[in-house]
Amino acid sequence: MALTEVERRRGQHAALSIAAIVIILGVPLWWKTTETYRAWLPVSQIKELADVQLQLSADVEVVFARGTVTPEQQKKVPLMQTQDEEHTIDENTVLRYRYETRYRTATIMEEDALNQPTAAQADLSLHTLSESPCGSLVVYVIPESSSLLPEDVEVFIGQRRTALLRIGTQMKEGRTLEQLLSHLKPRIKQLLQMMSFSHTDITAALSQRVRLNPGNKDSLADTMRPFKSSPGYEITFSLLNPDPKSHRLHWDIEEAVQTYIQPFLTKLAPLANFSIDSQILYYSMLGVNPRFDSSHSAYILNSASLAHVINPVEARLGSNAASSNPVMNFLLYVPDAHHSPLHIHDYKKQKVDTNAFHSPRWGGIMVYNVNDFYGPEAVFPVDINIDMAKVMRVFLSQLRLLLGVQSSTPPSGFLFAPCTNVGLADWELDRLMWSRTVENIATATTTITSLSQLLDQIGNIVINDNIAQQVSSAVTALQLAVAELEAGNLIFALQYSKEAISASERAFFDPSLLHLLYFPDDQKFAIYIPLFLPMCVPILQSLYKIMSDLRQRRREKQAKKD
Repeated sequence: MALTEVERRRGQHAALSIAAIVIILGVPLWWKTTETYRAWLPVSQIKELADVQLQLSADVEVVFARGTVTPEQQKKVPLMQTQDEEHTIDENTVLRYRYETRYRTATIMEEDALNQPTAAQADLSLHTLSESPCGSLVVYVIPESSSLLPEDVEVFIGQRRTALLRIGTQMKEGRTLEQLLSHLKPRIKQLLQMMSFSHTDITAALSQRVRLNPGNKDSLADTMRPFKSSPGYEITFSLLNPDPKSHRLHWDIEEAVQTYIQPFLTKLAPLANFSIDSQILYYSMLGVNPRFDSSHSAYILNSASLAHVINPVEARLGSNAASSNPVMNFLLYVPDAHHSPLHIHDYKKQKVDTNAFHSPRWGGIMVYNVNDFYGPEAVFPVDINIDMAKVMRVFLSQLRLLLGVQSSTPPSGFLFAPCTNVGLADWELDRLMWSRTVENIATATTTITSLSQLLDQIGNIVINDNIAQQVSSAVTALQLAVAELEAGNLIFALQYSKEAISASERAFFDPSLLHLLYFPDDQKFAIYIPLFLPMCVPILQSLYKIMSDLRQRRREKQAKKD
């Protein structure tokens, strides 16, 4: 039965209404509800950080003691003098170093402090008068006749942020102020390279962004030795007793840590958090059979076999699964009675005085010989109390190297103050803070830039609000760290750099980034086509029939007109 005109129009209107609802409401709603959510990221600021040029600024104060300048020259001493240096690493990286130097004469109280019997006492007295801020340096110029320094010493570097500089014998009366400053400038520059940031340290800290010189093997070894910057470290002290039947070992590790290690770590608190634990492992062997050397009447571990010592022992050390922080292992190995005494020889086949060695970014091992306790009337097991002072001095020196505290040999004419029980001078801490701040900035910048490039290349990765907030926080912290570094505020620059690296790593390793990473567009079509195609076919057929009817009517109207 043929449909009436009203029914036909009603069907056409229904088909058009359904098609309009699908196109106007359905398709946008489906597109909106199935799109990958991507929060806004500061892409332009991230690109600017990739090309940032670092500038390090340090405050230097040169104080002239009585007898170094004349009253007329005191009036001409400049209030401020700035020295700029620029080092080009590669075509994209330029480092700028800025030393803001201020000259003045010593106060009455400083003159009294400089009249102490020794340079170490003068250093302590000057420190009690005023404490220099982190990253700064104070150089006291003393006359040639001063008895603070030995005759062959021109520069004394103290435990704080001060140094004593003696005027040379060539600077006699009649010298001008310009000649005096020109004479002091090379020594002051040496002091800055030793007590503040140096080009070598900063270049090593930027090793993730620049290519090191492959010909400089010493620089590469120094760069690979310390642990990378981390918000925290786990330190484990292990006592290895391979033969409990021969000796019963006693070590007061808790008291030794509190006396020798804890003061050092307390001073490093601005850099990272440290946790310490200890353990005793029985029947633990080194995994290398030492050879007996009749010329030394001892067993020998040569340098070639040291690389094979760590792996067998490491399997028994255990791992700290509760923390993702790097672990530093310090092992004290007591040889059994059948392989004692045991000595370590270097590559020159010379006996190592400390009888210890360290492995870069892993830890250190010390061999503790107790063969003197084995007498003809010894009753096994022999009770042995370990000399913890001897052991901890070795472990402390290894810990300094693993954390990046460089122990440099003083040049000719320089003298370092004797080390205190803290094991770290203030200027050594500053030097480490400079390099760690630059390393944190370089690492966070690389992480944020890599994340931005990854999200730009793969469009179906979800960027939720938490990730966007972490990225924004990292970018803001990086900008503040660079600004504080340029202003010479080392403490704030370090703090912001730590916040930047923490936020950037949380964003980069967020598990939500992987939710739709393996859900490409072809899989979307494979899911949605079986759902929408059966529904769309009747709508398309109705629209096609409507278009056919319209064309038919137009042809009929045209025929009637003709």
